[in-house]
Parts: sequence; structure tokens; C-alpha cells
Amino acid sequence: MLSKRIIVCLDVRNGQLTKGVKFQGNVDIGDPVDAARSYYLDGADEIVFYDITASAESRGIMLQVVERVAEAIFIPFSVGGGISTVARMRDVLLAGAEKISVNSAAVRYPGLISDGAEAFGSQAVVLGLDAKKVPLSVHCPSGYEVVIDGGRTPTGLDALAWALKAESLGAGEICLNSIDADGTLDGYELNLTRLVSDAVEIPVIASGGAGRPEHLYDALTAGCASAALVASIVHYGTHPIPSLKDFLCARGLAVRILSVADGESLLAPPGPPAGPAAGPGEAPEGNSAGHVPPADAGGPEE
Repeated sequence: MLSKRIIVCLDVRNGQLTKGVKFQGNVDIGDPVDAARSYYLDGADEIVFYDITASAESRGIMLQVVERVAEAIFIPFSVGGGISTVARMRDVLLAGAEKISVNSAAVRYPGLISDGAEAFGSQAVVLGLDAKKVPLSVHCPSGYEVVIDGGRTPTGLDALAWALKAESLGAGEICLNSIDADGTLDGYELNLTRLVSDAVEIPVIASGGAGRPEHLYDALTAGCASAALVASIVHYGTHPIPSLKDFLCARGLAVRILSVADGESLLAPPGPPAGPAAGPGEAPEGNSAGHVPPADAGGPEE
């Protein structure tokens, strides 16, 4: 049985874990390595690390932080921020990540997605898509526009069209973040999540807005997402990961219950999950470690 995933987002600025609302007003809240280790022990299915100012500052990602996080956890680990070439992708994978998330650079050079997929496999390439609600128009018929550079630069690109193009170029997964909902704790943008999830065949991670366990359930059922990204509700201790999984489990969703102490990973509940059937690629079983990509295939700068 395929399970739904809970993925913890670590936004990092100047080497510190940080959190904001709608991509603004960020405050530092701790050490990302300590946080990653704690969430791993709590049973997070994956960790996503974003160097949130790397693209805007036109610099590479902080590899030393990536290496420290990778040494502290033994679950799938995705990294994004300032990754604009295949060479940088390789550096991040060699630093210990299993997946690379591309966002701003991929909008500027879509071939980065296909180059990365060819070099390392589609399973290693995640499209980070930050979308903002806009009036319906010829350019944005879905009503959602792609915004890059950490929410600073509108592109005029339709979010649904970009998701479909990224899939065709070889992206293996989409992390779909609503800028309007980000950090608000008012719930995921379900219309956006369902729109993209229904249109693509690859897994979609709902991101932005989780404030209560019900919000995750809604994203994974009504939104048809394969996984739910969480930040504030776990960073501030409002809803620890075990309680979130217990909530989903009690409502019929299949989730993995991980006991780090004895090394066991159990799938719960035994009955069929409520809501829509699980989509392709949801919650691959097992942990990841030691991924070393093939030789560098090159690629343009951002």
C-alpha cells in the first residue's frame, strides 16, 4: 500500500533556520542541523532544505550546511536554492542530498530540468513552483502565476502550464507552494493543489499554509496531493509529527509510522485509506543513503 508523506521544510538564511509569512518578515528560529535531526527522530518521511536567498543573491548553495544535515539524518533529503547548473546539482548530491529542487533557474533555463534528469534521473529532480493567485488572463488562464527569486519576481508564466512543461522535461516531482497561503496557518490552497495534482502524472507536494492537522488531511484528500509539506506547525511545537500522523491514521489515511529506536518502519493503518486513491510515486518505501551521481554533464549558469 502506498502511503502519504509528511515532509518538513527547513528554510535557511545565513546558515540559520528561518520562518516568515508570505515570503516576508523572516525571523531566525534555530539551527537547521539540530532541527533536521529532531524531525528525523520524530518520524518525518523526508526533509526539504531551502537556501532561501541563494538565487536572489546569485550565489551557490551553502554546501557545508547540506553536508552537516545529511550526516544527521537517514531519510530522503531534498535541497534547493541557487542551483543553476548540472555541476551544482552534482555538488549537492555529493554533499549528501538525494534530490535537487530547481525553481528560479529552471524558469530562466527550462533545459536545466532535462539536463538534470538525463544526468541523475528524474527521481532526483524536483520542481519547486511558487505560485500566486492573479486575475484570469490570456497569459495566466489558471489564475495562478509563477513567481521566482523567493517571491520577489513575477514571471507572467501560468503555474499550471509550467507544471505540465516541467513534467514533460523530466521533473520527477513538484513541490507546489502557494505564496498567498505561506506561513498563514490558514490551510493549503486546495484549488491550486487539486488543479495541478489532477493535471500531472508525477507526485505533487502541497506546500504553504498548514496550521492544523485537518489542513494536511484536506490537502491529501480534497487536494489529491501525494505529500504535505509542513513548517510552522512543527517548528513551534504546535503539532508534532507523531500527532499529525496519528490524526491522519485515525481518519483512514495510510502513513508510515517510523520507530527510529528499533529501526522499524510500519505502514498504518491496515485498512484502505479514505479519500482519493494514492497516485503514482507516493511515499517510496525505505530510506536513502549514499547516492553518488554519474559524471557531470555540464549546464549553463543561471
